[in-house]
Amino acid sequence: MAYWKLKGRELANCNCEYGCNCQFGGLPDKGKCQAVFGMAIDEGHHGDVDLSGLNIAAVFHWPGPIHEGHGECAAFVDERASVPQRNALLTIMTGGDTDPFATVFAVFASTIETMHEPRFLPIDFDVDVEGRTGKLRIDGHVEMDGEPIRSPIDGHEIRARINLPEGFEYEVAEIGSGTSRSYQPMQLEHSASYGQFAHLHLDSHGVVRA
Repeated sequence: MAYWKLKGRELANCNCEYGCNCQFGGLPDKGKCQAVFGMAIDEGHHGDVDLSGLNIAAVFHWPGPIHEGHGECAAFVDERASVPQRNALLTIMTGGDTDPFATVFAVFASTIETMHEPRFLPIDFDVDVEGRTGKLRIDGHVEMDGEPIRSPIDGHEIRARINLPEGFEYEVAEIGSGTSRSYQPMQLEHSASYGQFAHLHLDSHGVVRA
């Protein structure tokens, strides 16, 4: 098994309400789950392959709770990645070279029944975790936007966090509002729903704890 480590910034948006029951072992409040994920890799490697500066993204759909499986996924990798970098990122994203169920990638991969062919495309992605803003654009395929939750009374920004000391994705996530639309190869759409902004620090063994 080649050892890997990724450190970067994430924006994820699913169709749940702002709290997202799935974060706490509950059931999705809409009965099904669909989500868009983007990550900017600030530092990273897989074995001797440097992954720093690349972007990845994915679209997911499950007809029921995630743990019941039957999921569908489309993975996107930065077109700037070389062939070794593409292979390394797809290995990580599909749970390879990872302790069983140690990361969000490995957990989700175990629930996927339909995996579309990966696409290597320009990924326009930017996220400010503390500011709770972000944007993902993969032309002709995926759009996602994140912003702070705002008070319906006076419009001021509301800041909330989720702290998961034993989580498999992050330790602390900033919570905001997200809107997503996917066109190809999967179609989905949701708005004003759970937005997750987080600094990710993952390796072959799970979340790298502070």
